[in-house]
Amino acid sequence: MMKNITLLSLIFLTQTSMTIYKFNTDSKQTDWYILDDVVMGGKSNGTFSINEAGNGVFEGDISLENNGGFSSVRHDCDMKISEKFTHVRIRIKGDGSPFQFRLKSDKSQNFSYAASFKTSGNWETIDIAFTDMSAVFRGRELDLPTFAGNKISEIGFLIGNKKPQKFQLEIESIVLVK
Repeated sequence: MMKNITLLSLIFLTQTSMTIYKFNTDSKQTDWYILDDVVMGGKSNGTFSINEAGNGVFEGDISLENNGGFSSVRHDCDMKISEKFTHVRIRIKGDGSPFQFRLKSDKSQNFSYAASFKTSGNWETIDIAFTDMSAVFRGRELDLPTFAGNKISEIGFLIGNKKPQKFQLEIESIVLVK
């Protein structure tokens, strides 16, 4: 009996990843919500759906009218992280545009931690180090430490490239890794 407990402990202690969200055909579109620049008078229009392959699809149009220019998709989660993970690994297929991966460690914060990444038009796996996730508020970097990695209350993606454009980002998974 003791050997089994020790073996299970070793397996648990050597966990090298933790799934935040893995899309599949049973994923619920309502787990995610859109927040566009319309909250401040803009006219951008993002949508979110689950495609036939079971992946999340964030797509739409960015408009600069009325000082707009961004669209985001978000998912509320409440994760306390006891392991010492150092990166977020996202599996995505973008349209060649740059996007941001964002997260909040506390839903009551008015800022997010963000890191930009460029997509290639192909399926790709992108690792984002916590140390590359700066605190930002309304597009401006704040003089705060980077993401500590001990709690996540919200994750999401944002596009805001200061130009009118159509966009599409297909998302397969979001995972924490060591």
